[in-house]
Amino acid sequence: MRSGAKVAIVGGVFIVVAGGVGYGAYNVLNGDGGGSTTAESKSTEVRTGPLSAEEIRTTAEDFLAAWADGKDPELAAAYTNNAAEAKDAVAGYSEQAHITGAVITPGKATGAKVPFTVKATVKFEGLSKPLSYASELTVVRGLTSGKPLVDWVPTVIHPKLEKNTHLVTGEAAKPPIKAVDRNGTELTAQKYPSLAPVLEQLRNKYGEKAGGKSGVEMWIHTDGDNTPRSMLLTLSKGKTGELRTTLDAKVQAAAEQAVKKFGEASVAAVKPSTGEIVAVANNRKDGFNAAMLGKQAPGSTMKIVTAAMLLEKGLAGAGKPAVCPKTALYEGTSFHNLDNFEIQGGTFTQSFARSCNTAFIKLIDEAKDDHALPSVARQVFGLGLDWQTGIASADGSVPEAEGGGAAAQYIGQGTVQMNVLNIASVTATTKDGTFRQPIIVPRDLDDRQLAVAERQLPGSVGQQLRDMMRATASWGTGRTAMSGLGGDKGAKTGSAEVDGQATSNSWFTGFQDDLAAAASVESGGHGGDAAGPVVAAVLSAG
Repeated sequence: MRSGAKVAIVGGVFIVVAGGVGYGAYNVLNGDGGGSTTAESKSTEVRTGPLSAEEIRTTAEDFLAAWADGKDPELAAAYTNNAAEAKDAVAGYSEQAHITGAVITPGKATGAKVPFTVKATVKFEGLSKPLSYASELTVVRGLTSGKPLVDWVPTVIHPKLEKNTHLVTGEAAKPPIKAVDRNGTELTAQKYPSLAPVLEQLRNKYGEKAGGKSGVEMWIHTDGDNTPRSMLLTLSKGKTGELRTTLDAKVQAAAEQAVKKFGEASVAAVKPSTGEIVAVANNRKDGFNAAMLGKQAPGSTMKIVTAAMLLEKGLAGAGKPAVCPKTALYEGTSFHNLDNFEIQGGTFTQSFARSCNTAFIKLIDEAKDDHALPSVARQVFGLGLDWQTGIASADGSVPEAEGGGAAAQYIGQGTVQMNVLNIASVTATTKDGTFRQPIIVPRDLDDRQLAVAERQLPGSVGQQLRDMMRATASWGTGRTAMSGLGGDKGAKTGSAEVDGQATSNSWFTGFQDDLAAAASVESGGHGGDAAGPVVAAVLSAG
């Protein structure tokens, strides 16, 4: 036993205390646990076969003892089957995580698995806080030495560690913030789970600008990655800065509840008069902020942009006739309507309100410009510009296409890529007549440059578009979803077929007075069935 160690009986457990660090153990070095750097095995015979209970017990205890001692990471690593990685991890336990005074107590083995508990203290620049957790290790027989060794995996050090991660204690990257809505109500991830990734980004970007001061934390660091820190322990909270957002707690709460009704659902709401983001919510297994970062085909909600282009070119008029056959062919690509419906003797408004794909496809021949849609999307609706919302967001994409690919874009398929914030902005632009780039924090907070569209929506085009959306909400495909709303209201439904999935994605967008919202539900089917009620619930709360 190492010189200077003190032995004591505590609660019936044999405890060895070395240099002020404790660990539960029965044998510090036994020569058969992989620690050949300090004790050689008397036998050169390579053992084979299943491990004995004694081998499992002593190997686990010897490793835990050396780890807890903390003075010789190389010794602890020698008890494992990956000495290089284990040495770095054990060394980092004290040097990077600043964990000291560890008492590691092994439990009763189950086969080759040995559970253990850790009780220690994290100390950093005069601050300290207790740390306790449980983990487990597995003992295996060395492939070449035949010795019992700890099978090295990161979770041995801490159950939340993964490959290429380690524990770090230090000053927090950014100060804490108290995010509040437009009316001063506090927004927390506990009350509004969808905002967790949003609040983390806001803290990282605006913590200092909001007047905060960094605290001291212990977190899981991912090597070579900008992944947000996974905080494990707070030693000092620091000074919290207050950050006002454009969100509305009441509308956000409604959005959170609405998306819970459907799996893989997202919704966003924007004020047409200002571009302020009022709510953003997701219900996804992966926790991804798809409402702002998603990139998918938006289906027929894209027909708002397409209709604007056709109306501006004089190729269609709200009250003018529009041919809506069951199917339509464009440069060898066939298109059809949902359930192959047709409208005989109808107008462009009827085709829009009932979401007739073929009516739009038939007008492409007259447009004689496959690039007209991307141009209007960018120049009028601000899609594809560099949006500076305040946090990371994808600003939509309508790339130039040819032939059948261009035709597919007309109805929101093909290479068109949107998220619900993009489509909510399209609806907001239609309602107001001017693209106002969505923002989640005021521009004057950091003087960032907002995206500006090249031109406004022409007055007569905007009026016809709004009337067509009003018709959709009143008697078209959006009627059921929007029936409970009053005021000035309009809508557009969409169903997007992606990667040959059996059921299409449900999309819906609408406005009510000075609020526009859009939602999507993956594999939700018809736009009015799933995404429609989500949008209606959000608009109703506004």
